[in-house]
Amino acid sequence: MVPPKLRPMLVRMSTMLLKTLREEPAEAEVPSHRLLLRAGYIRRSAPGGYTWLPLGKLVLDRIAAIVREEMTAIGGQEVAFPALLPREPYDVTGRWTEYGEDLFKLKDRRGADFLLAPTHEEMFALLVQDMTNSYRDFPLTLFQVQTKFRDEARPRAGLLRGREFLMKDSYSFDLSDAGLAESYARHRAAYQRIFDRLGLAHTIVSAVSGAMGGSASEEFLATSDVGEDTFVACTTCGYAANTEAVVTPVPAVPDREHRPLTVHDTPDTPTITALVGLANQQSLDGRTDWTAADTLKNVVVTVHHPGREDTLLVIGVPGDREVDLKRLDAALSPATATLFDDFATRPDLVKGYIGPQGLGLRYLADPRVAPGTAWLTGANEPGRHATSVVAGRDFTPDGTIEAAEVRAGDPCPVCGAGELAIRRGIEIAHVFQLGRRYTDAFSVDVLGADGKPVRPTMGSYGIGISRAVATVAEQHHDERGLLWPDEVAPADVHVIAAGKDGQLEAAGTLAAELDARGLRVLLDDRPQLSAGVKFTDAELIGIRRIVVVGRRLAEGYAEVRDRRTDERHDVPLTDVVRVMTQGPGYGPGHE
Repeated sequence: MVPPKLRPMLVRMSTMLLKTLREEPAEAEVPSHRLLLRAGYIRRSAPGGYTWLPLGKLVLDRIAAIVREEMTAIGGQEVAFPALLPREPYDVTGRWTEYGEDLFKLKDRRGADFLLAPTHEEMFALLVQDMTNSYRDFPLTLFQVQTKFRDEARPRAGLLRGREFLMKDSYSFDLSDAGLAESYARHRAAYQRIFDRLGLAHTIVSAVSGAMGGSASEEFLATSDVGEDTFVACTTCGYAANTEAVVTPVPAVPDREHRPLTVHDTPDTPTITALVGLANQQSLDGRTDWTAADTLKNVVVTVHHPGREDTLLVIGVPGDREVDLKRLDAALSPATATLFDDFATRPDLVKGYIGPQGLGLRYLADPRVAPGTAWLTGANEPGRHATSVVAGRDFTPDGTIEAAEVRAGDPCPVCGAGELAIRRGIEIAHVFQLGRRYTDAFSVDVLGADGKPVRPTMGSYGIGISRAVATVAEQHHDERGLLWPDEVAPADVHVIAAGKDGQLEAAGTLAAELDARGLRVLLDDRPQLSAGVKFTDAELIGIRRIVVVGRRLAEGYAEVRDRRTDERHDVPLTDVVRVMTQGPGYGPGHE
């Protein structure tokens, strides 16, 4: 039996659970948060948690439907896992510990450990282990649309940074690396189609994998001044990357003799600025052209390892750069780092005068601190610095680390000819080539065509659906309210009965005719409100096509408005349905 086709939607505002706000909500920090609250799309329920009101649920479901359509189009099969998951699979992969405080953990009445899932790689790998046994079952792509949880320390910006969020996560399973690359490319293209349909201007950038693991990793970032992600784009080539993923080019160092390391008295110079000033004043090494870039700054951090004791680490960066803690965390993941400031407990670490030579701690240096480079840096004695401290001669780092800030104007690490521009964006999706981390963890093997065991390789692909609602709102609004793209809007047409005197009945009849023709209609039939209030609410709600049944009803006309362009046309009432069903655009040619 073929299921009946769903009827188009006609929603009456007179019976809808809706309350618009005239005043700016005090807790709203960004435009999307402010407008979604004011227009009656969401309501705050808890820190980092929001209730979807009827209007908001319509938009959320529209975006989820677009995502489902595109995922199904590339062969994805939808499943649904629980959000409440047992600890054991996450112990096997180490992520019970790796996720640290971001993981919501709880116990059942028997004392067994559970978590509220932030992601489901383990469960998908176990499902494939249980349900497949032959190469004939592959390739395989599974996805779900489900609520995820993350214990954000500081939830902010409404839907953009919450503790509970709706996400589409999909997973590809292939029997070869070439197959994984193909699955990855299909998902990448599907995501581009999704965001084009959502009307989101976005950039695809190289990214780091973090706690997910794997090799290739890219983020889709929607351009926005309120975005928490900083990324770079080359002014010459097509390179773009999250700042955490930027790789610093290693400088070419000429092979030459350096002066011997020399220690100098440099009192009252705990800062780079003071040190450079004194170095030029005293003509250290006969130079008066010292700059911050000639100095080596050594920063002590405490590294917090999930599940074990903290350790100290010293990071060396050129003195004209700061340590970017987000880049440092990305490099150390799953560990995190904070600046060390308890120097009273470590007399061997002389604050403001630390040098890399003779340190008894693990020391990681910026790639610019290449073998053969010489530096002005601390002498590990109060009030003293050293010149001609040469990497590879006077000290050898334990490794390199990408922790220094990335700045506008830095050279492109790909083409070398262009400069990096700094931009901001909202992360709306992340795709990973995971490889075999999870199938290795659970020994997921199937029988290959040659009769030998084959271990599948995985890809992981996530889209924040609830975050996409806010991101679309960030990119599509003006000073009066929201401006939803047509595919995202809660309705196709907003019909307004401007007054009484037959206008309510005429607007209701028109709305029913539009509904019968397959359009989704929001009807403002609230009898107690003035036309001005209804018009203000319509601008706030943000549906593009507005039909006003008002002052010219007696003459047989309705007013058709375009919320985006502010175009207005009087259209014969008998032609409104035809005009609205012709799709975008209307005007004298349609009258």
